[in-house]
Amino acid sequence: MNREQGLKEIERTRIIAIVRGVKEVHIVALAEALLKGGVTVMEVTLNTPGALAMISELQIRLGKQMYIGAGTVLDVEDAQKAVQAGASFLVTPNLDEDVIRYANREGVPIFPGAMTPTEVVKAWKAGATAIKIFPSASLGLTYIKELMGPLDHIPMMAVGGVTEENIKQFVDLGCYGLGIGGSLINLKEIEAGRFEWVTDKAARLLAASR
Repeated sequence: MNREQGLKEIERTRIIAIVRGVKEVHIVALAEALLKGGVTVMEVTLNTPGALAMISELQIRLGKQMYIGAGTVLDVEDAQKAVQAGASFLVTPNLDEDVIRYANREGVPIFPGAMTPTEVVKAWKAGATAIKIFPSASLGLTYIKELMGPLDHIPMMAVGGVTEENIKQFVDLGCYGLGIGGSLINLKEIEAGRFEWVTDKAARLLAASR
């Protein structure tokens, strides 16, 4: 998917599947399971062994159907490696303006992590596509709502703590995107080869969000 197609998929589904700790042998089957369940956007975190090779393989196998990015991008070196591997977007847990500027030069969407109002505004002014409020699992829905009060012109993403039970609340609040990890990418089910579990969970999250 190109940039415009990928960003439209985020707008359509809101969900970004966060893939962390999955073995390379399972990555294509996992992506296919997500796609079957309606989730078309996924990030492979760079602290997953073999992440760069996985991103490259996913782009070759499913790049026309899914929007594939890299997560846990900590610095410009990480960003360069991810883009060279084929990552279509970058997600960071931290605010690094050099990474944002690099992504902008490359024309790659960038979702940097920020927590405070100062960090959110700084990331937005540096050129972020949207801001990942992190750690939103600990901060919660109320915190993001309070941030959006004075900063409603800045698109924000919630990452962590999003479940079937509360996903509609995040969508209704106006979150640009929702990063969902362990509750969707269940390593136990994946290791057991039960990819239908992932498909079912993806479909249920999408249904609950609407």
